[in-house]
Amino acid sequence: MTLDIKFRVAREQDLDRIVEMLADDELGRKRERFEKPLPESYQKAFQAISDDPNNELIVACMGNKVIGVQQLTFIPYITHQGGWRATIEGVRTSTTERGQGIGTLMIEWAIQRAKERGCHLIQLTTDKQRPDALRFYEQLGFKATHEGLKMKLV
Repeated sequence: MTLDIKFRVAREQDLDRIVEMLADDELGRKRERFEKPLPESYQKAFQAISDDPNNELIVACMGNKVIGVQQLTFIPYITHQGGWRATIEGVRTSTTERGQGIGTLMIEWAIQRAKERGCHLIQLTTDKQRPDALRFYEQLGFKATHEGLKMKLV
């Protein structure tokens, strides 16, 4: 079966669907607030991402239906001889569409986009409570070469 998936920059009218997908798992339910109307913080974040040329909020669509989302951030570094890298964040596919290879297509699309932007490296993190996600990313060629640390500020 060939999937007819199209990728595009998210539009404001996609925001409800994006938050719905982000909230649709055990960890997401704890940190997201999918309610109507959405909290204003989501609209402000969407606008900041849209206004920043080094951020792209990308949706995967099957026909007119948004079935996936991911955010790409392009970051210049002094290290690696002043190279650029891309960070993938907030990857989700619709629960009704999982297991069809859409996640693989999304990550492959992100890798190609990072190459188009001249990045020498692409990185992502996944929560340690998501071992299936870790295996998924490793199957796509990502390697757990670094130990990552985070600190909640709020």
